[in-house]
Amino acid sequence: MSENMPTGTLTILGLESSCDDTAAAVVRVRVDGGEVIGAGEILSSVTLGQADLHAAFGGVVPEIAARAHAERLDVCVEKALAEAGLGLSAMDAVACTAGPGLIGGVLSGVMCAKGIAWGAGLPLVGVNHLEGHALTPRLVSGQGYPYVMLLASGGHCQILGVLGPGDYRRLGATIDDAPGEAFDKVAKMLGLGYPGGPEVEREAKAGDPKRFRFPRPLLDKPGCDMSFSGLKTAVRRQRDLLVEAQGGLSVQDRADICAGFQAAVSDLLAGKVRRALADFRAETGAEALSVAGGVAANTALRGALEAAAAAEGFSFDAPPLRLCTDNAAMIAWAGAERLARGEADGMDLSARPRWPLDKARAGMLGGGKKGPKA
Repeated sequence: MSENMPTGTLTILGLESSCDDTAAAVVRVRVDGGEVIGAGEILSSVTLGQADLHAAFGGVVPEIAARAHAERLDVCVEKALAEAGLGLSAMDAVACTAGPGLIGGVLSGVMCAKGIAWGAGLPLVGVNHLEGHALTPRLVSGQGYPYVMLLASGGHCQILGVLGPGDYRRLGATIDDAPGEAFDKVAKMLGLGYPGGPEVEREAKAGDPKRFRFPRPLLDKPGCDMSFSGLKTAVRRQRDLLVEAQGGLSVQDRADICAGFQAAVSDLLAGKVRRALADFRAETGAEALSVAGGVAANTALRGALEAAAAAEGFSFDAPPLRLCTDNAAMIAWAGAERLARGEADGMDLSARPRWPLDKARAGMLGGGKKGPKA
């Protein structure tokens, strides 16, 4: 590293607006010669959700989300600075999600961050949203490299080998739906509320996971890639069979379907993760598994992953529930890791709807003309 790399502390204002959570946070990190040392200190973290705006539609409406971000970002920033007890003059940089995500929301965050950075004379750092999730264990517990990360959310599902800032190896990913998307769609088909993940988990607690044995797609196939589309279809078919046979679903039917679906997702993710752990350890010597993303808030899934890690001799680390879902603290941390290495962006920073972490293995989810999604 260069002798000009920062040493001491960096205080970063982070902005997140990739989907339906508008967030701002202030995070302080310790750096030494271009390397971030230990865990971070979250001085403030503010998130304004949009579930009430999208509930009637059973999912996120991009146009509504983008407008809400534009209206709320400045409010989040003011609250984050106030909670931290600091002004912009105390910041060392502004970091923002620059992709991937819903382009309207990402663009809102990038433009807000540009305005703040330009007005306050601060460096601007564009962050890959997925990298924010992937580096959360370092923010929370100072996790060292390398480690394995399961990133499971409403829009993404990847098993990553994390080797260093900007250095990721995709070990496996979904070939169709993300697990969070499957949770939302199952909740909708059963008449549950939005967001679907917490609703399905709540119902599953009263259900029998053995009554309906739903498929575990690709679990018996080589490799670590996953599929959730067929599982979702199997749930719909079971629902339709029950409705045809008895004219509707009982409370217990719904609980048992949720329990069976949740068990299938847990088995599928845990099985593929366990395979990835063995492969990555043989290659790099890694001995730690971390999990992040909204689906990581599911307690049954956490239990299955912790058991998988123990079976392979890996430690297991899961962030606090408030840092599982989209938040700006993880964006501030990822920005600090880049800034510590002397990396920053100019005012030509662009919002990107697609931005894969592992460019060497890009293109799991529908590439199209705009390139690989994640």
